[in-house]
Amino acid sequence: MKFTDGYWLTRPGLAPLFAVEVDDIRIDEAAGTLTVYAPTTHIRHRGDTLNRPMLTVTFSSPAPGVVKTRVQRHAGGVHRGPDFAINAENGFVPAVSVTDGEGVLQTGDLTVRIARGDGWNVTFEEGGRVLTRSEPRSIGHYSAPAQGGVEPETWVHQQLSLAPGERVYGFGERFGAFVKNGQVIDSWNADGGTSSEQAYKSVPFYVSARGYGVLVDSPDAVSFEVGSEVNSRVQFSVPGETLDYYVIGGGTPKNVLSRYTALTGRPARVPAWSFGLWLTTSFTADYDEATVNEFIAGFAERDLPLSVFHFDCFWMREYQWTDFEWDPRTFPDPEGQLARLHERGLKVSAWINPYIAQRSVLFAEAVEKGYLLKRTDGSVWQWDLWQAGMGIVDFTNPEAADWYVAHLERLMGQGVDTFKTDFGERIPHEGVVWFDGSDPARMHNYYPQLYNEIVFRALEKHRGAGDAVLFARSATAGGQQFPVHWGGDSDSTFSSMAESLRGGLSLAMSGFGYWSHDIGGFEGTPDAGLFKRWLAFGLLSSHSRLHGSDSFRVPWIFDDEAVEVTRLFTNLKMRLMPYLARVAEEAHTDGIPMMRAMVLEFPEDRSGHDADTQYMLGDALLVAPVFTAEGEVSYYLPAGAWTSLLDGSVAPGCRWATESHDFLSVPLRVRPGTVLPWGAVDSRPDYEWADGVTLRCFELPDGYDAVTVVPGLDGASTSFRVRRSGATITASSSDATASWSVQVGDAVASADGAGEISVSVPATDSHTDSVSNPVEGDR
Repeated sequence: MKFTDGYWLTRPGLAPLFAVEVDDIRIDEAAGTLTVYAPTTHIRHRGDTLNRPMLTVTFSSPAPGVVKTRVQRHAGGVHRGPDFAINAENGFVPAVSVTDGEGVLQTGDLTVRIARGDGWNVTFEEGGRVLTRSEPRSIGHYSAPAQGGVEPETWVHQQLSLAPGERVYGFGERFGAFVKNGQVIDSWNADGGTSSEQAYKSVPFYVSARGYGVLVDSPDAVSFEVGSEVNSRVQFSVPGETLDYYVIGGGTPKNVLSRYTALTGRPARVPAWSFGLWLTTSFTADYDEATVNEFIAGFAERDLPLSVFHFDCFWMREYQWTDFEWDPRTFPDPEGQLARLHERGLKVSAWINPYIAQRSVLFAEAVEKGYLLKRTDGSVWQWDLWQAGMGIVDFTNPEAADWYVAHLERLMGQGVDTFKTDFGERIPHEGVVWFDGSDPARMHNYYPQLYNEIVFRALEKHRGAGDAVLFARSATAGGQQFPVHWGGDSDSTFSSMAESLRGGLSLAMSGFGYWSHDIGGFEGTPDAGLFKRWLAFGLLSSHSRLHGSDSFRVPWIFDDEAVEVTRLFTNLKMRLMPYLARVAEEAHTDGIPMMRAMVLEFPEDRSGHDADTQYMLGDALLVAPVFTAEGEVSYYLPAGAWTSLLDGSVAPGCRWATESHDFLSVPLRVRPGTVLPWGAVDSRPDYEWADGVTLRCFELPDGYDAVTVVPGLDGASTSFRVRRSGATITASSSDATASWSVQVGDAVASADGAGEISVSVPATDSHTDSVSNPVEGDR
């Protein structure tokens, strides 16, 4: 929120207090804390210490390279939670010191300095380079006077400086401009679709292209002014008397995300089958078992790989969501139907939400046992938006959570493999009481963390770690631990396709390792051109789902070419699984997302910092979705010679390229200096990726020497060392147990098990490092 009227004046009705100087700095070496006492007026003599407010600013560190700052006016309030879970490093204590000139906290390579001189001046430095500053009038407290017997409203705010040209990203899944400079961002979850400033996944965290991040440690309503109140500063404010935030160093955005996810939780490992194509019944379209079977048979008849079938809302009877019971009118034999789907090699997903409609047989039971959120007068909170008489399951009540999970366990016993955890955004924050006494305002954003974790842990318990996956819509900081998340209700337009990508890029810059979206858009029915363009984008995302609102998304409904496009890009994704599996493992172990903005992979190349119509899929593949039916697309190529994975053409970098693509093509270019492991199977994602793998070499420089790791489906990986000396590329493996090959252009050498093989780079054209028809192969 804005507190000022221009640069000089305060908005009417607000009273500001700023930290204007340092009165004292005290350190606790054992605890690693540095506390600054900052008067809100200049102290000229002893009399000025009377009747004057003071701000207390405490610096600490939970882990190397991370500084926590707490700003308080009055510290005696009652804190009711909930709070983000922060993973501090056991036993870590930063170095703190104080001199006549400054107080210093040193944590790893990050330093915070508090000057003792005139005025307020705090710098955050890394490697001798200033990352950002807290300058005069940047740290303070605002209040609005009491009115009508209501307590006065108060806020604490902080402004951190922006350097000229500095770009800011993140804040969760935001569908507006990818670069957030100039935007006002309210961190408050809402069910607002993809075409507004609202977000399903609000994360009070941002990343700077200068190589640092900031997490505001509050699930309450955090308001950000990103160069939109003071042009040279990012401002963030929270209601109340206390503001906690973390400055996270790292040097590059990628290192910042790694540290941030270490702090708030790394994404879980997801099963290999989840990377295949998901098909749903759609939302309100009529369907029954015959319809489902017709769709699945249609995929098989057309040789279209399919991995997961999803039943959306109406697998349950209308007005009864959620009662966890199959509608007997359309699904009289659910156990038999699910068994038949499993026999076809499919996994099964079912839609759920955290609400209980009044007509559900479970509603009375939940009321009687106190499992639903209550109003302050003790009655159950209800409304008619979404479902008539709907109540909200109170997951802060352990018995309510166990009750909910018991119903999920019954469904899993019937054969359901995963759940789409829809909704979780419209959580009331006034006039309600949570079972555990949580602050309703803080619980509004935090509720999906409880919801998704409860369901995810139930799946983990049933299926085992590494084989659990969700399809979740709402989230906040830390929600990345319970993947996968999808982009909500987009329209069936090219504009909405582009805003979906911006949302995915922003979510990835907020620590989420995996992401999906509704291919073709959710609202409305796409025309054939849009559907085919979105297919390429969707199948070059970490997770791929065909889903719509009131119309089906099976490709043959659109035209015959849509079937070809589906087959081409699904086959391609399956062949990429040896590569995608390694990238997914990086998301789990290091917190680096599979979808990567150009600034994340190329932070030193400022020409790509604003690019929001393209992305890197992992570190080696550049994808530029086509946002026109005609096929014209412009995208940025960093330095080097980039090879098309689809047709083998080579394009020089350090420029924006403009191309025209038919529906069977998309800009998909391989980063120079890449060894791309290419799978032998194109019909499913869960196969032994190292068995028959081809190491395809793209623009390897002379002297190249690196190891390519192909993960194993069940854990054990296979390593291949690839070297180039002159015109010869040599590959070796000491742990390969199956056949494998190395390929440069059309030249291929093969081995069976451990050993060493070589291939020559074509003398006539070193750029022909692809095959003529790279997506054909074994089915």
